[in-house]
Amino acid sequence: MNTINKSENRAITRTVLELDVNNHAGVMSHVVGMFSRRAYNVEGILCMPVGTGATSRIWLMVNEDARLEQMVKQVMKLEDVLAVRRHGAEHEVFERLEEFFH
Repeated sequence: MNTINKSENRAITRTVLELDVNNHAGVMSHVVGMFSRRAYNVEGILCMPVGTGATSRIWLMVNEDARLEQMVKQVMKLEDVLAVRRHGAEHEVFERLEEFFH
């Protein structure tokens, strides 16, 4: 899933953030809103309830750059975020979706 930015001729590395969150209206909006306010693009997003539905899991595919560590720290400060895990761009959740759409 690495792509080349033709205008800058350099590889863009992506990473997947996996968030466990409380499941109620507005949580996904708060998470992606934080990225938006900081002009940090989200390349892909998937959200599904977990277990009984009291929590959900959000997967975010983002570009990896110098700001990513700070973004992860900011996400962890959000009230409804319970845990954050970081994976490489080859994480199976997006790989399977790509197979479906190609």
